[in-house]
Amino acid sequence: MFQNRTFWIAISILFVGPLLLLTLFLIPYLFFGNPFLPHATSNVFFDFSRIWTLVLVSLVCAGVLGCTLRARLGGYVYVRPIAGLKAIEDAVGRATEMGRPILFVPGIMDLNELQTVAGLSVLSSVAKEAAAYENSVHVPTSRSLVMTAAREVVQAACIDAGKPDVYQEDSIRYVTDEQFAYVAEVCGWTQREKPAACFYMGQFFAESLLLAENGNSVGAIQVAGTAESSQLPFFVAACDYTLLGEELFAASAYLSGEPQQLGSLQGQDLGKGLAVAMLLAGCLLATLMQFESLGPFPKQAHDVLTKQILGRD
Repeated sequence: MFQNRTFWIAISILFVGPLLLLTLFLIPYLFFGNPFLPHATSNVFFDFSRIWTLVLVSLVCAGVLGCTLRARLGGYVYVRPIAGLKAIEDAVGRATEMGRPILFVPGIMDLNELQTVAGLSVLSSVAKEAAAYENSVHVPTSRSLVMTAAREVVQAACIDAGKPDVYQEDSIRYVTDEQFAYVAEVCGWTQREKPAACFYMGQFFAESLLLAENGNSVGAIQVAGTAESSQLPFFVAACDYTLLGEELFAASAYLSGEPQQLGSLQGQDLGKGLAVAMLLAGCLLATLMQFESLGPFPKQAHDVLTKQILGRD
């Protein structure tokens, strides 16, 4: 059907044609207002004083799309090695050699949190490595939807590893929504079963140190990752490896190696580089403004950067 020429002609007539006509009528209205009310300026929806916002957003979007297309065409994308993710295979292998299970905690929040989704992407790689070694992964969850998603992730990982029989649905279970009741259950299981590898990936709060210290007391290799800056010091102190902030969100692209994700990651880094360059330029211009011998140029450039480009009053 999609190779039928008549099909695409019909789609063009039904959708593309009306869209082009609508665009031709809307552009004059958006830029110049209602043509039937020439003296009314309140009908202009496009604020030209914010044109630099459109330029910056367009640059970032173009960078992401360009890097993604380049990666899909086979271009090389460099990703800095992340020690915590490289240690997954060693941790899973060590647990298998010792005949002890693996613990994975995907945070205490629901699926509407990006950190939880990022943690589940790491769970996929951990489960795939564990299935290859025919070891089990224990995943206690504090949200029922996270349990359902985690079961799907682990089952798919076992199938990808060619070991569908390794999957055990009962090892991924819902505990409770209560924060410290959940922590008490996880800590009790840790003391009883003594896992050799513990992974904490997601959004954590006051329970972070309790979980990490408990895993440390049984001699487990621990890898943690969270974007909560207030909990990072506890993970750094008690775990062997810690993913800091955005490293958790980059984990999916790093572990999967998919060109589309790697290209998108590189494009986002270009956007961050643009933001850093503007920040440094603003600092430099603010410093040069203090030297009167340089004339009015630093102040004029600073005003253009802050008031026009960044849109600050």
